[in-house]
Amino acid sequence: MALRDELLKSIWHAFTALDVDKSGKVSKSQLKVLSHNLCTVMKIPHDPVALEEHFKDDDEGPVSNQGYMPYLNKFILDKVTDNFDRQDFNKMCWTLCSRKNLEQSQLLISNDDAFKIWCIFNFLSEDRYPLIIVTEEIEYFLRKLTEAMGGSWVEERFEDYKLQLDSRQQCLNAWELISLVYQELILDVLKQGYMMKKGHKRKNWTERWFMLKPNSIAYYVGEDLAENKGNILLDGNCSVEPLQDKEGKKCLFLIKSSQKSFEISASDKKKKQEWIQAIQTCVTLLRQGRPAPHREARQKRRELRMKQQAEQEELELRMRELQTANEAKQQELENMRKALEESAANAAEEERRRLQTQTELQDRYRMDLEREKMVRQQMEEQVAQKSTELEQYLQRVRELEVMYRQLEDALEDERRARQDEEAVRRLQARLLEEEATKRAELEQIHLRQQRAISETEAEKQELEKERLAKESALQAAMKQLEHLEQERQGALEQYQTVMRKLEDATNNTKTWKHKVAEHEGLLRLIQPGSKGQRLITNWGPAAFSEAELSLREKKWQEMKNQPTQAQ
Repeated sequence: MALRDELLKSIWHAFTALDVDKSGKVSKSQLKVLSHNLCTVMKIPHDPVALEEHFKDDDEGPVSNQGYMPYLNKFILDKVTDNFDRQDFNKMCWTLCSRKNLEQSQLLISNDDAFKIWCIFNFLSEDRYPLIIVTEEIEYFLRKLTEAMGGSWVEERFEDYKLQLDSRQQCLNAWELISLVYQELILDVLKQGYMMKKGHKRKNWTERWFMLKPNSIAYYVGEDLAENKGNILLDGNCSVEPLQDKEGKKCLFLIKSSQKSFEISASDKKKKQEWIQAIQTCVTLLRQGRPAPHREARQKRRELRMKQQAEQEELELRMRELQTANEAKQQELENMRKALEESAANAAEEERRRLQTQTELQDRYRMDLEREKMVRQQMEEQVAQKSTELEQYLQRVRELEVMYRQLEDALEDERRARQDEEAVRRLQARLLEEEATKRAELEQIHLRQQRAISETEAEKQELEKERLAKESALQAAMKQLEHLEQERQGALEQYQTVMRKLEDATNNTKTWKHKVAEHEGLLRLIQPGSKGQRLITNWGPAAFSEAELSLREKKWQEMKNQPTQAQ
């Protein structure tokens, strides 16, 4: 927004310059040229038909500033960027407006200086149209300008000028500001204003516009300087003195020159004193042969610049000498720095090598430690594996010992079952023998009975008695035989029970022998023996030696003989 406001001020000057008859309107052809120039300097693509299209519904003729603003905003200002030369833009607008507002023949400052003042005006002016610069901004500008020229700011002189501006709303336009600057600084106008002057011939009092310069006082009919009524030449012999009030005039003072004397009446005592002091200052300067204050200040600034330039040259010479010495020192320091850098580089290289060697050793130690750690881990794994295998081996040994004890128990059960079987067989044989004996006896008794029956009838009764006795004895024998049969049945059942136990023991023995055969290798480790000829039984290889077999046969014969001896 700030860029647009600054651009609008310069464009406003150009637009008002095209308004020749001051009607507030400009023809479309002139606006086309202005728009084309604006687009060119601001580097915006220009559409020549856009203006006609924009105002195609307005055929009443010229376009006012308010009518031109929508087109300016839409087709130019909305597209502008800050990539153009602001100086070229201001120069273009200045060229359009300066020709109308400035008389080049009467302009005593250069066109570039007037252009710079115009740019300053645009910067300091208010953001309202028509553009003006207020008193505060005028004071700021003149104060800065005076200080830059080396002069002293006189507050009273500016207060007089402010009083003159009161009648014009305390503001100036751009062209009045330019006129003020070259009047004060270029035309050597030290003081100016309206005062009453007494005529030399008619002795009447007339108001004139007086303009004080370093060597003269010119007076005009008006402040526009259109008609010069005379000049009062000042030199070292001139003087100025106050006068008493007379003829109804107040604030009088007299200017005595080498040719004439002039009676002047100021508007008040303050202006009277300011004019007297200003004229006395000019006369004093003329007596001393000194120029105007701002010219003297300019000369002083020039002399100061010359002095500063000489001091600068001397300083530059000393600086060059110091620079030369400094370069020598720098070269020496550079050599020392190079030597230090070389030493530092060597030290760094040595340090790098040392660090590299240390790193290599650390890597080697780390690899050895890792290798040792891996070997130790492998050994621990092997030890753990061997421990596991040993534990498994001991477990298998314990299992085989348990199996061996169980096998011995099974063999012992088998032996006992065989002994029981032998005892039952002996008991059965004995019962069978007794039964056979009893049967033989019964058969003999029956035969004898038959013989007795056949021998005599007489004896029949006796025999009958004997028979009865024999029958009773036979019944008793039959009962005894039944009893023996029952005992034989019990013995047979006992024998079958023993046989079943023997079969169970045999099956258990076969099972344990099968397990022993499966673990034959471990059994040999637990109970090594000779590899000679082994005994073979009905159930496989014997689990005992020949000596043990002989001992067992001897014990079995003894046990077999014991029941026989008992009978």
